Amino acid sequence: MLESKIAGLAARWLAALSALFIWCGCATAPPANVKSIDCAGAKIQWEVAPEAEIVHFACALGMHEGDPSLIYTIQLKNVADTAHRFRVCVFLQDMDKAVAYLVPTKGKPPQLAAGEDATIKIPFMKTTVMSKKTLVRVVPMSSD
Repeated sequence: MLESKIAGLAARWLAALSALFIWCGCATAPPANVKSIDCAGAKIQWEVAPEAEIVHFACALGMHEGDPSLIYTIQLKNVADTAHRFRVCVFLQDMDKAVAYLVPTKGKPPQLAAGEDATIKIPFMKTTVMSKKTLVRVVPMSSD
């Protein structure tokens, strides 16, 4: 009798914990400032600053400088009232790889004007499979 109560309680705890992990860990709906995603099968966690909007985000396997690569293409728009430069970081959490780019990469000053957008390609060279767990972070750089 006692064993069945313990087993029932353990089953309820397991169900509750599973539901919590699914609710917290599988929230794949992008935030409002991520408009278009073309990256099937990837679980992407987004950390996008309110000053930025990801107009389009895509991932594909291809070649970069002669090596097989996982290539992310990101079209980023400045939705703030002032010019900004952004740091875009992509973390492949299941592969322990990361890369960061500045957007725009060039210019005098190197900033996106209000309402302007730019597209960058981020290659992960010698990566031959899609990442299943990715973190994308976009933050404005300090203007100091």
